[in-house]
Amino acid sequence: MRSCFIAALLLVLASCARPPAFDAAAEEQAIRQVIADMEAAWNRGDFRGYMAGFKNPDVVFVSRGQFQRDWQGTLDHYVRDYGGSPDQRGHLQFRDIRIEMLAPDAAQLISRYRLERPQAPQEGINTRLMRKVDGRWVIALNHVSAQE
Repeated sequence: MRSCFIAALLLVLASCARPPAFDAAAEEQAIRQVIADMEAAWNRGDFRGYMAGFKNPDVVFVSRGQFQRDWQGTLDHYVRDYGGSPDQRGHLQFRDIRIEMLAPDAAQLISRYRLERPQAPQEGINTRLMRKVDGRWVIALNHVSAQE
């Protein structure tokens, strides 16, 4: 009788110790929400809110064939080059978002973007390595390929 009780107790404890099951659809939805929040922040002129979607401080950001310095350098670039007025900032839209889950804490995201503004509208493709850090999805590597 005592051995049955111990076996049952061990079984209960083992089932409690299992990590939660990986839900790829829920993780993909969480990543899509990060991108939607970033888009909304940009469009209201909140560059710091936009940058909340990037790993801080050591995001790797590649654009125009160059590396940006880091998180702060990328924020400084956005404020300097897009922060003067709503027309300078433009309206940002991400579309055709494709996400491939690589692991419970890593995903690849590829999307098209369009920055509509009176002077120098932009569009192209983003390739992003998403990482789950401290329970939150962030962009660890961002590569922008703009159409000329």
